[in-house]
Amino acid sequence: MSGLSNIIERFIKSMIEAAEDSTIEIQRNELAEKFDCAPSQINYVLTTRFTPYKGYYIESRRGGGGYIKIIKVGIDINEDINNIISHTIGESITRNKAYHIIDGLVEEEFISEREGKIIKSVMEDRALSVETAENRNKLRANILKNILLILI
Repeated sequence: MSGLSNIIERFIKSMIEAAEDSTIEIQRNELAEKFDCAPSQINYVLTTRFTPYKGYYIESRRGGGGYIKIIKVGIDINEDINNIISHTIGESITRNKAYHIIDGLVEEEFISEREGKIIKSVMEDRALSVETAENRNKLRANILKNILLILI
């Protein structure tokens, strides 16, 4: 299924890139028919690959005429980084969520792939030798916030 998820993700991203305002509206059932899969597969791709941590905002309306609206949010250096710091990271962040943020910054070309790899290496659990996961996530959040502040 991973291969199909990758194909669906690439298709949606190409639609977003082609859109003038980086916004698209799709119908889950139509997309599922196009890829000959269950609508739940589309949901899976949307919830795992198009998250706020990766720079996407999703609106959903259910029902017969329901649609999914996907908006690619560009990174305005000061405003978006401050939003990431205060709302997305907060006081604690898991390694996976930190990786999503870093991947989004690389995708938006705010940082290079090399810088992204370096920052990810600092976010690794083994690099943060703290006894509890809760303390490790707090330390990870503080480090990531400091890195982002330096980037501004």
